[in-house]
Amino acid sequence: MARKKSSPKKSSRFVHEDPWRVFRIMSEFVEGFDEMSHIGPAVTVFGSARTKPRDKYYKATVDLSRRLAENNYAVITGGGPGIMEAANKGAAEGGGKSVGLNIKLPFEQCGNPYSNISVDFHYFFARKVCLAKYSSAFVYMPGGFGTMDEFFEILTLVQTRKVPRFPLICFGRSYWSGLLKWANGTLKRGKYISPEDTDLVTITDSPAKAVKIINDFHAKTGDQTTPPSAFA
Repeated sequence: MARKKSSPKKSSRFVHEDPWRVFRIMSEFVEGFDEMSHIGPAVTVFGSARTKPRDKYYKATVDLSRRLAENNYAVITGGGPGIMEAANKGAAEGGGKSVGLNIKLPFEQCGNPYSNISVDFHYFFARKVCLAKYSSAFVYMPGGFGTMDEFFEILTLVQTRKVPRFPLICFGRSYWSGLLKWANGTLKRGKYISPEDTDLVTITDSPAKAVKIINDFHAKTGDQTTPPSAFA
């Protein structure tokens, strides 16, 4: 059977698809950087989109983010439901800047009503850059694969000194202790990480302690309107 030839129209579309995609990617970075460059000192809060308002971690996130706003930090989230909603809600209740960087997904994600600064993204990687670039502290509430991805990415940037040693706070001792125990055992024993690498992470169950860690960091380094990052 003779092989069917591609039509010139299809071939032309394929040749031009990726170059045109570059402009869409560029537009997301331009819009994101333009919106985010004026927010001042900020903290990014990560966590599950599936956490319900009755959950103890949802309530703790509202409390934490309200405290952050009252201490003049903008609060940045992925803009969706669950922990992201809780963080944006707390920041808004605290009279602060509540930033939601929403990702467009075919299921699960929709923008929450509590962000007073909102940017939509098509590409996960463009959104992740903006979640990291404008913060100088990161709080990780319990979450799934996405939270793990964001945790290890920022941890790697700090470990490799691509960014300064920003506070990395894992909230929820019962949730995070197993992971840190495994890292302290398996990873250190196998010499896959340096002995001091797990010291980069702090675990707490206290919103007040989390805010104190962040305040102490800023008191030591000075407030940074645009914190240094790997993306300068």
